[in-house]
Amino acid sequence: MKHKNMRLLGLDPGLRHTGWGVIESNKDKISWLASGNISPKTNTSLALRLLAISNGISEIIEKYNPEAAAIEDIFVGKNSQSTLKLGMARGVAINTCASLEVSVFQYEATVVKKTTTGFGRANKDQVYSMVKFLLPGVECKTEDESDALAVAICHSQFARSKIHNLELENIHDS
Repeated sequence: MKHKNMRLLGLDPGLRHTGWGVIESNKDKISWLASGNISPKTNTSLALRLLAISNGISEIIEKYNPEAAAIEDIFVGKNSQSTLKLGMARGVAINTCASLEVSVFQYEATVVKKTTTGFGRANKDQVYSMVKFLLPGVECKTEDESDALAVAICHSQFARSKIHNLELENIHDS
């Protein structure tokens, strides 16, 4: 049985930089197609920054046509305002994907790290080192870009596994 290549979009939303990465996954390997950052102007309103994130994700989806998108679950930090704003950026990312009929899957940070590095408490440098190892040729400009690729790699591993449908919540259909 031949396995179809699957194109995946990884997203790491943030108001300063929303990292994104597109990979292609098949039965035996993954390959890097493109990655970058959506960086809204910081001197604009919150609404315009969220719009810039949505527009940027729309352009990426139209250009690369991914079958699915993966995004890291939000963690609750000490600063409730920062957490709320991060949640807004994440909501915009999910909504943009869903409105363009791209299924969205969410993963806890520890799951992304464990799947990518083998260690659920890996630091940013360890994650980036494994992203570079797994996707030869990639050079990330920000941690957000590296994290987005790590989320895409994580989803590719789960999507290829038989337990995929039992362990993941497809929030596109919710």
